Amino acid sequence: MKRGGHGVRHATGNGSFQILTNKKTCSIIRTNVRLDQTDKKMTLEQNTPRGEHTQEKIIHAAYNLFNQNGYHGTSMRQIAQAADIAVASIYNHFPNKEQIFVAVLERYHPILGVLPHLAQLQAAHLADFVHQAAHFYADYLDRRQDFLNLFFIELVEFRASHVPHLSEKFLPLLTAFVQNLVANRSDLRPLPAFVLARAFLGMFFAYYLTRFLTRSAPNLWGESDDLDDFIDIFLHGILLKEDGS
Repeated sequence: MKRGGHGVRHATGNGSFQILTNKKTCSIIRTNVRLDQTDKKMTLEQNTPRGEHTQEKIIHAAYNLFNQNGYHGTSMRQIAQAADIAVASIYNHFPNKEQIFVAVLERYHPILGVLPHLAQLQAAHLADFVHQAAHFYADYLDRRQDFLNLFFIELVEFRASHVPHLSEKFLPLLTAFVQNLVANRSDLRPLPAFVLARAFLGMFFAYYLTRFLTRSAPNLWGESDDLDDFIDIFLHGILLKEDGS
């Protein structure tokens, strides 16, 4: 490498030289150093108790704002104000608003409160297990109606793009529930265990969702809005048995 009057000359493979201006080279170096320092600062802040506390404040503030204003109605400045921090401080913990939303989903998803309970639920018979599990699931969702706002943001705004990530993150909880669901159940049909778990979670979420969406029309379903009817369909289907029962 040789230095000339106009910059740094780098030797190429054929013996000629490529000239880069000192100004451009220094700019590249400064940019790389700045990015490296930013990454290190973000990692350092995230790994300290103070950084974790600030991160919690950001997530909690964003959770409330996303529920009140929606995703696009919430700005980074509003999140910073609600968390009582400077706007620039947010970027020491999250690179953008979408990653804050993902963190909110990870922290406040109701599956975190449902699956651990279902994984520990004990019942001698499958029908009793499903009955207890379904009622707990529906009651828990009733207490967490805030989640529907986050659910529709994920579904509409992001086209469920974060679901694969969440599924992977929650897989250990789901596995524990599946193992408890099928453990020593000689009366179960030979269906894949995760299909059974998906059917259970999906069916009773559908019960909750349709009831929520039609809450302003309580007479729509007549007297048939009964969770136990859904439990009976889940366990026995809708077809008559050969004996007519």
